Amino acid sequence: MNEEQLVNKCLEKDTLAQKQLFEVYSRKMMGVCLRYSKNSDEAQDVLQMGFIKVFEKLDMYNHKGSLEGWIRKIIVNTALDNIRKNKKLMNNIDIDKVDYQLHNNNENAIDVLSAKDLLKVIQSMPTGFKTVFNMYVIEGYSHKEIAEELNISVNTSKSQFSRARVYLQKVLIKEKIIH
Repeated sequence: MNEEQLVNKCLEKDTLAQKQLFEVYSRKMMGVCLRYSKNSDEAQDVLQMGFIKVFEKLDMYNHKGSLEGWIRKIIVNTALDNIRKNKKLMNNIDIDKVDYQLHNNNENAIDVLSAKDLLKVIQSMPTGFKTVFNMYVIEGYSHKEIAEELNISVNTSKSQFSRARVYLQKVLIKEKIIH
């Protein structure tokens, strides 16, 4: 069954097709959820809520662009909704306590990390840092788009991203991954 047939079967409420769609995309989308969540339990909840929305809105998918990209957008928005729902503060660290210098010789440190280790570091970030970092670095949003999506200023988005980089650097130094 090709993608269009699978979507049409899902729209007909065919549970086997829905299961197949979930199985095809859930693993990748779980990775997205993990990047925005505190732990795997929260990520699993976001994944489930996200796929409920996918099935509720599947009639809006117009078969233009990739289905995976369309699903990813819903999953990311669900993760952001979850963050908003939990009313986490975007500013978790006092600006005076942050060192904004990131040494250029360490910028490739992510290359030496395993995906699992990087995910662990990202999950340990304060919510504001993690959210902006994921949206900017992983999802490719601009600071303007992040600001609009999170209802913050562009400068706050840039500040959160800068703080996330410093946080990441400090963890990498602490773990002796960089010097």
